[in-house]
Amino acid sequence: MEKLAVIALGGNALLRDSQSGTIEEQEQNTFDTLENIIFLIEEGFNLVITHGNGPQVGNIVMRNDAGEQLYGIPHMPLDICVADSQGGIGYMIERMLLNVLKKHNINRNVLTLMTMVEVNPDDPAFSNPGKRIGKTFTEQEKETLQKDKGWTFKAETKSKGGYRRVVPSPAPRKIMNWEVIEKNARNGTIIIAVGGGGVPVYTDENGDIRASEAVIDKDLASAMLATQIKADRFYILTDVPFVYANYDTQEQKVLEFLNYSDTKKYLDEQAFGEGTMAPKIKAALQFIESGGKMSIITESTKLADKSYGTKITMEYDDADLHKYDFKKE
Repeated sequence: MEKLAVIALGGNALLRDSQSGTIEEQEQNTFDTLENIIFLIEEGFNLVITHGNGPQVGNIVMRNDAGEQLYGIPHMPLDICVADSQGGIGYMIERMLLNVLKKHNINRNVLTLMTMVEVNPDDPAFSNPGKRIGKTFTEQEKETLQKDKGWTFKAETKSKGGYRRVVPSPAPRKIMNWEVIEKNARNGTIIIAVGGGGVPVYTDENGDIRASEAVIDKDLASAMLATQIKADRFYILTDVPFVYANYDTQEQKVLEFLNYSDTKKYLDEQAFGEGTMAPKIKAALQFIESGGKMSIITESTKLADKSYGTKITMEYDDADLHKYDFKKE
């Protein structure tokens, strides 16, 4: 059985902070990022690619709002917006990946799978929404939308100003159709799945699948998928080449090789940014504690360069740490 890796593409892999978000920009970013995964194919890995949808689903929600206000087009719920982003982003990744494979004379099928992810309807996140989506509103706009739509808002930082809508972000419980993903991936097809954390759904008392007005953390859902399909490695691509303890402080420290217990200690000491790196660390640990061999967190453009990236395993030998051979399992 060939090795299997799950690669979670971060938002910057598709859209840079300094860019406006044109399709040309997103396609070029995606192509450049996917160039970095070729080494995994050459090393004998089968691949599953997941992706975020932060900027894109926010734009879809804004188009929703504009269509309703200007033309009376019925407003679509959040689960449909997430599904829309899965389709659009998945198509873009699939097309760019086929072009990258062609460039390197690699013959692989690529398949984008619309993915639902089961959540608990009683998850505490539903009573305490905290995931920001969409544009920034003035206080007057916020008051109107709260009254008309029942939306929940949180204030932005003083430097940004205004208010943004917040929605629940429940924990994933199960990736639906994971067996299909694993079977096809192990047969050599590159699968694109769990886009934007997956479309959140739950099963009601009658056994029917119902939509959930929420968004799921992409990295946690990707870690769960990696666990369910028994992947060997779990990659989280972000905008920094390493994980840093106490980032942007005088105590900042580069962390390249970590075992599970040390990583957990740093996490418990709040050495990682709660709204930035901490969720990625939690996802990496979730994969390791469920039997995964290695989690790697690195910048999307540094993926193929093994001198970069923070590697997290269950254990390592301190005496041989400097000799660690990343190619060995």
